[in-house]
Amino acid sequence: MAKNNGSDYKASNIQVLEGLEAVRKRPAMYIGDIGPRGLHHLINEVVDNSIDEALAGHCDTIEVRLFDNGSIRITDNGRGIPVDMHPKLGMPAIEVVLTKLHAGGKFDKDSYKVSGGLHGVGVSCVNALSTHFQAEVWRDGKKYSMEFERGITKSPLKEIGTTKETGTIITFFPDYEIFTQTVEFKFDVIAERMRELAFLNPQVTIDLIDERDIQDDGEFLQETYHYAGGVKDFVAYLDESREPFMEEPIYIEGEMDGVPVELALQYNSSFNENVFSYVNNINTREGGTHISGFRRALTRSFKTYAEKNKIIKPGSKVTISGEDFREGLTAVLSVKVAEPQFEGQTKTKLGNSEVQSAVEVLVYEKLNEYLEQNPKNSRKILDKVVLAAEAREAARKARQLIQRKSIMSGGGLPGKLADCSINDPEHAEVYLVEGDSAGGSAKMGRNRSFQAILPLRGKILNVEKANINKILENKEIQAIITALGTGVGHSEEDFEVEKLRYHKIIIMTDADVDGSHIRTLLLTFFYRYMKPLVENGHIYIATPPLYKITAGKQIEYAWDDPTRDRILNQLKKDKKKFDVSRYKGLGEMNPEQLWETTMDPEFRTLQLVTVDSAAAADKLFSTLMGDDVEPRREFIERNARYATLDV
Repeated sequence: MAKNNGSDYKASNIQVLEGLEAVRKRPAMYIGDIGPRGLHHLINEVVDNSIDEALAGHCDTIEVRLFDNGSIRITDNGRGIPVDMHPKLGMPAIEVVLTKLHAGGKFDKDSYKVSGGLHGVGVSCVNALSTHFQAEVWRDGKKYSMEFERGITKSPLKEIGTTKETGTIITFFPDYEIFTQTVEFKFDVIAERMRELAFLNPQVTIDLIDERDIQDDGEFLQETYHYAGGVKDFVAYLDESREPFMEEPIYIEGEMDGVPVELALQYNSSFNENVFSYVNNINTREGGTHISGFRRALTRSFKTYAEKNKIIKPGSKVTISGEDFREGLTAVLSVKVAEPQFEGQTKTKLGNSEVQSAVEVLVYEKLNEYLEQNPKNSRKILDKVVLAAEAREAARKARQLIQRKSIMSGGGLPGKLADCSINDPEHAEVYLVEGDSAGGSAKMGRNRSFQAILPLRGKILNVEKANINKILENKEIQAIITALGTGVGHSEEDFEVEKLRYHKIIIMTDADVDGSHIRTLLLTFFYRYMKPLVENGHIYIATPPLYKITAGKQIEYAWDDPTRDRILNQLKKDKKKFDVSRYKGLGEMNPEQLWETTMDPEFRTLQLVTVDSAAAADKLFSTLMGDDVEPRREFIERNARYATLDV
């Protein structure tokens, strides 16, 4: 831990707004939900406090350690939470921070200039939602400790030793009474956020250690995240599976009107826009004023350069729009705002109007300099922009053709769609089924009132490697677009989520390698060209059983090997004869079996497809479906122990 006397950060810096009473009654109001996402949000709240210390210049090392008893420990070498008596409340400042809502140094601008944990509800909520919570503080030459149970102080602040270092150590057990689905932390989920924070804060090193996972060499699973290149390294990481147009990303850094701005961007050979934005390390997945400023600057700068150098000639038949300048663009924009105004507690969209002009002016100025100094790269990018505009025009004509075909065929729906009878999208669902055989069983086994069936022949186009007009030529994709009714594309004009005909879109494929590939192709298409369907929770994956176990008149199904083994062990114990058959495909099930195992809402299991981290999802899809083989091979080798072999 770093040496630091912390004399400038005392109890008087802690300001209190209200108490903690409601957190346990309505936890979802404070952490989003009480499922896996909310569980992992607890870690983020604690780590964000450490990152805020780093932003204030007092911390450069953070350790996150998972224990096999279900607890987690976060350690930093910041100043340490103040332990002196609070002047108004007459209790140690650390107790105020950990037991009072809206209490913390984030409201005092002399302690923190910028902060992600602006609302001051974070670590106190973690305390309230933990069966056991311990805080250890190193500061002023001494070590202090304090313990809590479900937000209530159980062990008052006590001095436990001496030290020359400073820092805070938080250990907690999530409360199983609150997190009824699971209290198990997932290494990969935590790793994505820690990696993201390390990219955004190049001065920080983050160690993630999992004592639940012992490697072949006897050591615990451990990853260390430190990226001296910051957001430049972030863009290079995201584009690892793509072919970049330049040797290294364009990097822009500066401050305008008191707003520090950091931007890295790179063009590649893909057909998608991948822009990720952050405010004080918070992922603003819905964008906001900083993204508006960036897009305006990007369009203005490239248009000015193109017209000046006669790359886009006046009177050209090709009309270039803002989205054409963003095709094949990967960018990370990070701004620091002293008093950010977010839309809603979820903090996913920035509302500060002054940030838009600050970002626009700075990026426009710096980008102009780059374009003038790098004419070869500038020309290459603008040639791609012109091709994007031409492809967009071709896609517009393809959309019109699809619409005309729909009108000509009558009713506007694909002929192979077996539609449901109700007209209420909220209660309607459509199964995208692999193959005509399984589609036939599904049509006969379904509930016709609310379940529609769309059989798909073979594998759809890999959209990661095709532009939009090629995508729209694919017949299976045409059928999906027409059946869903939303249109397709990135703009509100092209894609209208409010016209969605089914609020549940269920992908149902065989439990084999081909089925997994088809499912991945469909998910890639939805993520790239119908992203709001994923973000709004409309995409699901059906889970048909792997085994049918027959013992006389008794029939049971198993969805995985452990369930199969448990059923077989019980039958052996009961001395019953049995027969086990493995389903190779959906077509092997008769309509009744398909209904009762996979389609009946009373008994089926559906997996909701979510995107917790857009950057992580983008990286995954580009790795699995992109042109570059090496990152895909590394991914498969790294995840081989989780794979299911189809033999």
